[in-house]
Amino acid sequence: MINGIYFSRLNRGLLTLTLLAVHFVACTQSKDKDYEIAAIGFYNVENLFDTIDTPGVRDREYTPTGANQWGTERYYEKLDRLSEVLALMAKETTPDGLAVVGLAEIENEEVIRDLINTERLKDRGYEIVHYDSPDKRGVDVGLIYQPKYYQVTSSKSYTLKIDGMENFFTRDQLLVSGNFLGERMHFIVAHWPSRRGGEKRSSPLREAAADLARSIIDSIQTAENGNAKIMFMGDLNDDPTNVSVRKNMRSVGKIEKVRPGEMFNPFEYFFKKGIGTLAWRDSWNLFDQIILTEALIDQSDFTNWTYYKAVVFNKPFLMQQGGRFEGYPYRSFAGGQYIGGYSDHFPVYLYILREISSQK
Repeated sequence: MINGIYFSRLNRGLLTLTLLAVHFVACTQSKDKDYEIAAIGFYNVENLFDTIDTPGVRDREYTPTGANQWGTERYYEKLDRLSEVLALMAKETTPDGLAVVGLAEIENEEVIRDLINTERLKDRGYEIVHYDSPDKRGVDVGLIYQPKYYQVTSSKSYTLKIDGMENFFTRDQLLVSGNFLGERMHFIVAHWPSRRGGEKRSSPLREAAADLARSIIDSIQTAENGNAKIMFMGDLNDDPTNVSVRKNMRSVGKIEKVRPGEMFNPFEYFFKKGIGTLAWRDSWNLFDQIILTEALIDQSDFTNWTYYKAVVFNKPFLMQQGGRFEGYPYRSFAGGQYIGGYSDHFPVYLYILREISSQK
């Protein structure tokens, strides 16, 4: 029992989450009911490159003879580290772990395939949706999913083009549509332009990326009479309260304040509490977010898949354990030296619920 809800079917009981940053939405029911629960996540895996020097891509540093001496041993250690994280996320609540995961900073489909075929993940049977992006470093976004939960019906990659900037290239935004245990659901995965050159100078680029995202979302909403279940996820290189996320994406941080046409961003709660997913110069940012359309936040009716809670996965093993950067995400490289960590970002995920009794 938690918040008046008993979970069963997909999980075998709910354990208290003591080491994670968790945001609950209170749910009240007139009597105990059985629910099925599923988890959706996002992870910027920090430069998951293979060891091959790819023509036309600036990946020379991630080769055996490059600056990072990126050989087979380091590559497979990176895969092992990342698989450890993905295997643990949401595992305390549902034995299948994450049903769907958006990924950022992956070089190609082959590295994703190597990741899902690691010992910890191969039994989940993850499948891949991926397109090559025009990003000059060769990093893309992608989506992995368990077919027992999600059946993909279509996918498309959207390129961000900005007038007057013909030589500007960044990661595409990935739209994946399908059926989540019988319910129509869409996932958009993004990695917006960086803050290189300063926040003020680069902010218009992320605002343009947000406009592209909203155009995708609005198009789906129009086709589905405003009732589309869409999860927009990614490394936005902006915090939940920045203009791109608040104004351009039309998102708010409290369910009760969501108006028609707006979206709910559960990660604004964490940011306002001082909890982040990456650290820079002794301050925290929360760039990694999952934002939901109205159809996923109707807390009065759990007969269909509905948002329940969000998590910043910041367990101690993912943090630097000493030195100047103690408490920061434990990354692969620091100060130009290989330290064999996980990523410079903490991953995030959220849970959705549905009454078992509603299923036919």
